[in-house]
Amino acid sequence: MAVGWHCLHLYYSVEEAALSVLSDAERAEGREQLARILDPQREGAPARIQSFVVSGHQADLGLMVMDADPLVVDGIQQAIRASKLGTALVPTYSFVSVTEVSEYVPTLEQYAERLQREGAEPSDPAFAAKIKAYEGRLPAMNKQRLYPEFPDLPIHCFYPMNKIRVVGANWFMMPFSERAGLMAEHATSGMKFAGRVSQLITGATGFDEWEWGVTLWSRAPEHIKEIVYTMRFDEASAKYAGFGPFYIGYVMSPLDAMAHLKL
Repeated sequence: MAVGWHCLHLYYSVEEAALSVLSDAERAEGREQLARILDPQREGAPARIQSFVVSGHQADLGLMVMDADPLVVDGIQQAIRASKLGTALVPTYSFVSVTEVSEYVPTLEQYAERLQREGAEPSDPAFAAKIKAYEGRLPAMNKQRLYPEFPDLPIHCFYPMNKIRVVGANWFMMPFSERAGLMAEHATSGMKFAGRVSQLITGATGFDEWEWGVTLWSRAPEHIKEIVYTMRFDEASAKYAGFGPFYIGYVMSPLDAMAHLKL
């Protein structure tokens, strides 16, 4: 990609029947192979890779992989398939997307216009201070959207979503200004969780069944519930959004994840 990274969320279930036919030596070799495959420091590793164990029957092991080269990203899936544990790790879900800077992220000029609509006066020193602060942080925010660092938080949540198209609530027939206003309200709700929840939105239009992927990291599982519940009341979500399955996971090193899953 010229700008941004490819992103792949992968979910696996442990197939006990396939695992049981492997000898202790084969399982040990498979664990060593999997640890190497998922090692973010190895030569040729993708730009970002994170492993986590998943709650519930939908999956046991989850991975999030990012790189500028889609074949490097896909290489993780193929390496796992070809490993000694490949027959015992059955893919149950995946989501293909790319990083992006949303069209609703205000430019400096749009941010100034928003402040004025909210009653701020351009002649007020506080107005200039807000503009300068936004100008200073916008490049870093956009870099994090395109080339994200995974936050050091223990809880990982993923879900796909769409903007719906029904009579009376067709997101794509609305003027941009209305959509931008609703998304600004939605962003304000999310900001209340700063320090507790970190969010990454990736785009999947033309790549997957859903249009966006939402990845959340948090300090505690209840923070995921709180932010999702709170933001459901925003009009952009309550009226115009549709959601897919939710996957909640606990970030671990590959070795700790394999131990937890008794591989």
